Amino acid sequence: MQQSLFTGRATQQLPLYYSAEVKAALAQQQAVVALESNVICQGLDYPQNLQTALALEQIVRDKGAVPATLAVLDGKIRVGLTHDELVYLATRPQTPKISSRDLAFVLASGSSGATTVACSLQIAAHAGIRFFASAGLGGVHRGAQQSMDISGDLIELTRNGLAVVCAGAKNILDLGLTLEFLETHNVPVVSYQFDDFPAFYCRSSGFKAPRRLDDPWQLAAAIEWQAALAPQLSTLICTPTAEADALDAALVEQAIGEATQTAAQAGISGNGLTRFIMKAVEKATAGLSAQANAAVLCHTTAVAAELAVVHARYCQRQQQAGSQAFG
Repeated sequence: MQQSLFTGRATQQLPLYYSAEVKAALAQQQAVVALESNVICQGLDYPQNLQTALALEQIVRDKGAVPATLAVLDGKIRVGLTHDELVYLATRPQTPKISSRDLAFVLASGSSGATTVACSLQIAAHAGIRFFASAGLGGVHRGAQQSMDISGDLIELTRNGLAVVCAGAKNILDLGLTLEFLETHNVPVVSYQFDDFPAFYCRSSGFKAPRRLDDPWQLAAAIEWQAALAPQLSTLICTPTAEADALDAALVEQAIGEATQTAAQAGISGNGLTRFIMKAVEKATAGLSAQANAAVLCHTTAVAAELAVVHARYCQRQQQAGSQAFG
């Protein structure tokens, strides 16, 4: 048991199991990028899910960082997966996805689960990883004025102090209200080398980003200043998908509108609504949305790895400057 700094109560020691690669990288203060595993089990079909997972990890390595795909296997939090473990998850779509609110129960039961964005943020923070990459965040759902349907992803951004790189939020959401929520909770939102807030596999949501930064070194400095000012708040770094991979916003919006209406008539809501609408968009785009989803993941992961490497070098320079100042 370990003592909580906040309550004095005895708390469980988290069962964090690091891969040798991730453990060595963290010990040497190298750049590490956390990746969710829900996309392996729920986001894409086999074998595209496995191919994408392996491609994402290779992209991180090619950029000079270390990937840490997260999952819970038999009650153990895995920080970095082996090839066999990636295959295991990719071929078991029945593996349940777990959000941050579910993690304690999964650990208590000794079961397994694929981590969502919210759960991944929670685990990455406990594991000492500074960067996390995802395609698109959850957010405030359309009609939230009545349903109060707001993704736990946004709440976790106010708790874990990570640098989160993504292509904005999913198109199926109310992106204006999502930005309002982030502003209300003082979550820093910056668009990297782009003016607008992206919309998943569409380059622009139609909303300007609160801030634009083009210099990765300045962004690294801002991340560290944010950690000093409000360490619990994550920094949300948005980067749009490449123009060649982007989908037509009008076509996507039409598909979302029709699917939302169909779902309402069928009484589909809650966790099933997102998957229903995403499948409808995939059908309307003749499968292009699935390809675009994978492309978005690859792009945001590459940007996250690049920024993580610059951030690690920035921190090393700061440490060296501090050592010289007190030497």
